Amino acid sequence: MISRTVALDVAPDLNHVCAGDGVLFVRDGVGVAGRGVVAECSADEAASLLASIETVDAASPHAGPVLVGLVPFVPGDAAWFVLPRLTVAKHPDGNATATLVGRTASDVDDEAMAAALDEVRRIGPPRPGTNGFRVKALTPVETYLDAVAAARDEVRAGRLSKAVIARDVEVAADSPIDVHSVLLRLRASFVSSYRYMVGDMIGASPELLVAVEGRTVRSHPLAGTAPRTGDPEVDARLAADLVASTKDQIEHRVVIDMVRDVLLPHCSYLDWEAEPSIVTVANVQHLGTEIEGALSEPAPHVLDLVRTLCPTPALGGHPTREAIELIRRVEHSERGWYGGAVGWLDARGNGTFAVTIRCAELSADRRRARLFAGGGIVAASDPH
Repeated sequence: MISRTVALDVAPDLNHVCAGDGVLFVRDGVGVAGRGVVAECSADEAASLLASIETVDAASPHAGPVLVGLVPFVPGDAAWFVLPRLTVAKHPDGNATATLVGRTASDVDDEAMAAALDEVRRIGPPRPGTNGFRVKALTPVETYLDAVAAARDEVRAGRLSKAVIARDVEVAADSPIDVHSVLLRLRASFVSSYRYMVGDMIGASPELLVAVEGRTVRSHPLAGTAPRTGDPEVDARLAADLVASTKDQIEHRVVIDMVRDVLLPHCSYLDWEAEPSIVTVANVQHLGTEIEGALSEPAPHVLDLVRTLCPTPALGGHPTREAIELIRRVEHSERGWYGGAVGWLDARGNGTFAVTIRCAELSADRRRARLFAGGGIVAASDPH
């Protein structure tokens, strides 16, 4: 295969590039969107697939194809990545590029590139419409309460320091859900989150699992949550209570310690905030700690770090193996991609992955969506 990358003076809207049937991973206007599928692969095949592609104009720092994909919640389960035929990327330095992948040189020549870009530039906002829907619990509330109590008791007995218990609901729609419209609504409300549409998963995650750019590695774990009301004074009081909460600080510290311990052996230095700060999104606020370091040589591939970190205690618990065993025993459902990781990677080992939360799993006909939510359970947790 062969790929060609060109600079764009004016980049199309990444949400329109994805539309309802592409892939998207973007935050604050920086990210990637793709259309068409050249190849699919597992995590084990990702690096070799990218290495096998001949790259035209390789001198550009942004040249080359990317894979976009999902890593599941349960370690050892198969990850899934897709190589788009056309990828439009908006980079942190303000530049934008388009990368086309094909089997032969003629698949990526000037004419093919122009045709691919013309196609995406013709995609505009979707036409407004109406839909009816019904919501039902897939996990009975009683099952959820029992699972929370079981996790709390395991922590109190000293067998776990934290476990994350989740439940799911289903939205059944009269007509296919307009994915393009959902993406635009997510942008309107959650522009500072990592908004994604990959495979059957759509969402807006506020949590950076790990990002690698050259020798720089970053993570921004979140744990500990309070609501937002829209009243600045009330929200400020809730934020202060969150910072002062021993329960939430314990939950947060478990996550930070695990991420730090995973990254530190790979770094010449690693720094993190001395105290967690408040991270706000449209409807809630979290305790968050920014972590950044310099990777030692040879730098690990971003996917190796993803697989080691996933799932973090923010979505699984600690110790990881014991927490996952408890989750699978008491939740009575399969999480699949929820609680894993979503993001992109390139042939240089760079990439960005968010935690797959604030998400919906769509059915093939787009008439059903399975939504998830979870909470970190520690000794002081109250099931109700």
